[in-house]
Amino acid sequence: MEDLKNYRDARLAEAGLTGIYPLWKRDTNELINEFLSLGFDTVIACTQERLERIVGKEISHELILSLPDDVDVCGENGEFHTFAFKGPIFKKEIKYKTGEKVFKEYKAPQNTNDTCITDTTKKLSGFWYCDLIPA
Repeated sequence: MEDLKNYRDARLAEAGLTGIYPLWKRDTNELINEFLSLGFDTVIACTQERLERIVGKEISHELILSLPDDVDVCGENGEFHTFAFKGPIFKKEIKYKTGEKVFKEYKAPQNTNDTCITDTTKKLSGFWYCDLIPA
């Protein structure tokens, strides 16, 4: 993710700003455990094609333990994206229900170093999205 940080730093510098990254290089297993122990809740809204089974699921210790070994528990390599709906900094929990789960195909990246799409031999790859609907 160093290339993404460098890109962001360059864009910020153009605006005369400096990025602050308090979580940079922290162990993601420690981070997710701290996140959960503080009382935050989050749901997985988007996953890589191969992780269809977890889209729409709330992150828990059990879900983390069920992830394949090559998946970062915080999704730091683009494996999944989440929506936080509850936590100590929220005035109130955001109530939601899961809706339709949709698969969308995209052209595979030309850069074989891209870890977001795991099978770059395919011409198309994709992601699962789960609608999150106000409850």
